[in-house]
Amino acid sequence: MTYNDLVDLVKIGEGYTIEFKERLSDAIAKDMCAFANSSGGKIILGIDDKTNRVKGFRLTNDIKSKIQSYARNIDPSLTIAEPEQIGDLVVIYVPEGKDKPYFVNGRCYIRQGATSQQLTRDEILNFFQRTNALRFDIMLNNKFSMDKDLSHSAFDRFLSEANIDKSLSREHILRNLNLWEDNRMVNAGVLFFAKSIRRFFLNSVITAVLYQGYERIEILDRQDFEEDFITNLYGVIRFLLRNLRVRSVIQGLKRYDIPEFPEEILREVVLNAMVHRDYFSEGRILVEIFKDRVEVSNPGGLLFDSILLGKKSITRNPLLADLVFRIGLVEKIGSGINKIKRVLGDSVVFEDEDDGFRVTLHRQAESPPEKTTHELPRNYPETTQKILQLIKENKFITRKEIAQKLGNITEDGVKYHLNKLKQLGVIRRVGPDRGGWWEVIEE
Repeated sequence: MTYNDLVDLVKIGEGYTIEFKERLSDAIAKDMCAFANSSGGKIILGIDDKTNRVKGFRLTNDIKSKIQSYARNIDPSLTIAEPEQIGDLVVIYVPEGKDKPYFVNGRCYIRQGATSQQLTRDEILNFFQRTNALRFDIMLNNKFSMDKDLSHSAFDRFLSEANIDKSLSREHILRNLNLWEDNRMVNAGVLFFAKSIRRFFLNSVITAVLYQGYERIEILDRQDFEEDFITNLYGVIRFLLRNLRVRSVIQGLKRYDIPEFPEEILREVVLNAMVHRDYFSEGRILVEIFKDRVEVSNPGGLLFDSILLGKKSITRNPLLADLVFRIGLVEKIGSGINKIKRVLGDSVVFEDEDDGFRVTLHRQAESPPEKTTHELPRNYPETTQKILQLIKENKFITRKEIAQKLGNITEDGVKYHLNKLKQLGVIRRVGPDRGGWWEVIEE
């Protein structure tokens, strides 16, 4: 590795296989243990891990001896290559261990995003037993062609959102993100940057369905999402927002539309399913909207006891989780569950089963439309009275239709009278401007 390569790596920042340290300390053994239990990685000495600024570090024989001692004291003992001085930085290469799990000072660590997380021995043994130490996200994909299959828009969007220098070569960036090896893309890269994932993983298509009632009987709307990871994520969110109720709140002269569930929470639920699912399973993620609930289910149960949900976070696909973390879709790996619980409280239910994980968001019962006998003061303009009567007769009537029926007023004039009615609290708008309706409010 050249110094320029190393500087480019620093620009990309810390991640699943990269750790920055300003100086050598005992804490480095924890990160070595975590890398050995995960996919290996590089520890770069001489970098401020808060600012990514180069501070510099000199490698001496004493430092080399200490680093090797840390590796030997890991249980079982870990063999690493000799640290390398590259310019004013030092690189420690930690291989993926062959005798997992590894411990340091009686504690076991695994890499989660850009951090090293402590696990119990039972948890890590369970993790490797249930995944057979085989990781979908880091497997090389022989079908992917950079020329034919890469979505340039998805790749450019990722670079912008991850604040990665676009002057670096595409292959160089992918290699440093651990997405490109032996001139082949790994599966995590395919999920993120392929024009269509259906060509590679049919089970990675996400299906969203709207039902008329409480059961899976009559379908009102259905859509399959099969583009790149981020496009699919936001496509599912748009489907949910389009088919869930919207409550309008009027403050002063402005109307604010409030979705039934916060968009941020819907994103967390869907994103968790996409990151943590078992991609070896033939099942797919299913997003279903019923009259009384929303269900998001994905193949693959938790890798730890469900009682620890919200306290522990172990993912089958840490490289995929790292990409999500880099573009700021999550504040911290594993924080989404607690955020969902905090916002929704008892209206959210998490169910862990052997063949999958399901999140249910319970919807509030829809209030029946209110009948009204609301009348305006007798001295109020006759035009306003007529507009109110037209709304009572047809709640879906538009400004254009009102103007046509009255014949002596423009659409802007209708808008003026409607705003007056809203200010008085006589009417309110339900739903979006297009497709919504008027509601007359009872006194």
